[in-house]
Amino acid sequence: MDEVDRRLLVQLQEDATRSYAELGRAVGLSAASAHDRVRKLRERGVIRRTTVEVDPAAVGRGVAAYVMIDAGAWMGDPPTRDALLAIPAIQEAHVVAGASSLLVKVRTATTEELQATLRGIYAIAGVSGTQTVVVLETFFERPIDLG
Repeated sequence: MDEVDRRLLVQLQEDATRSYAELGRAVGLSAASAHDRVRKLRERGVIRRTTVEVDPAAVGRGVAAYVMIDAGAWMGDPPTRDALLAIPAIQEAHVVAGASSLLVKVRTATTEELQATLRGIYAIAGVSGTQTVVVLETFFERPIDLG
């Protein structure tokens, strides 16, 4: 990956709906060259997907929480992943090092839904406890720094 690829990625992180002509102009390439580079970035797995960023509060998912999940045994296997995937309120799930085994990001409409989500997490085989941090305000979320 060279500097032009990095600049393309910065442009795409800012607005993935830009045309290839716009992308090319921004990084000094033709539209066809920009398209070819973006295609190659996708093929190599650098660009995993193109999506839309939705305001969670605007769609009724204003309660955000991070949940550390404790377990008595290793939880980094497909059955745990599948069980977490089955809980729609879980946005992200990570195997972590430290006192806890997993870290998940949860988005719900209400604290009652958060409580129901925690019940669902406790129902997963091997889970022995949780520690939940509710987000009061998000200052910012930034894209990956490619500079």
